[in-house]
Amino acid sequence: MSSKGTLFTTTQNSIATITFGHPASNSFPSELLHLLTEELHQLSTRTDITLIVLQSEGQGAFCAGASFDELLAVSNFVEGTQFFSGFANVINAMRKCSKLIIGRIHGKAVGGGVGLAAACDYTFATHDSALKLSEIAIGIGPFVIEPVVTKKIGKTAIAELTLSPTEWKTAAWGHEKGLYSKVFGTVSEMDDALFSFTTKLASYNPEALSEMKKVLWEGTENWDVLLNERAAISGKLVLSDFTKHALLQFKK
Repeated sequence: MSSKGTLFTTTQNSIATITFGHPASNSFPSELLHLLTEELHQLSTRTDITLIVLQSEGQGAFCAGASFDELLAVSNFVEGTQFFSGFANVINAMRKCSKLIIGRIHGKAVGGGVGLAAACDYTFATHDSALKLSEIAIGIGPFVIEPVVTKKIGKTAIAELTLSPTEWKTAAWGHEKGLYSKVFGTVSEMDDALFSFTTKLASYNPEALSEMKKVLWEGTENWDVLLNERAAISGKLVLSDFTKHALLQFKK
């Protein structure tokens, strides 16, 4: 695996499984976010695919969010906005994809990783799938992913999550709030249930599934604009003295 990470897709019985990976806790540098966005667009047009499973490599974290090294390297507003638009593009690609997306959240999700889980149409998780939004602690905020997380768990729950940026929320909390559809004790139990669920779901009328996807995302038609506006907010904040100092302390 390179420092840029990896992304590959396998297909079986009309189910496409996208697997992403990165040595830094499955975090996403911009190039990897772009690859995922393009892969989702491509799979959306394929008539031989009924369903998509999104998962990450390894047995550690599901996703640690955006690349910390790239965040540190942001030096101006344009770079900052482009950096944060990476997750905006992925979430919009997931939203507009014609296929239902099932998330396999095997471990911890932080920041953008929580956004990815929320953008899935249905999610399988384990007791190890704790979650955290740490952005406020470094002087920014989860502005890009807020709409999709709020869509799943509501404003009250995202306030609880966002305003306690150093506190891990348990997978049980995620399940109670609606972020995780199912939570299992072990990865093997999760994978057995995931296989059974996706096999059955993929046997249904693809057109009905695609129409159901549209229903699930009603009211989000303005997100192409909204999420890019949110990326600009973060792009401005990341240049603040507070954030630069916090990032340096965090890196130490």
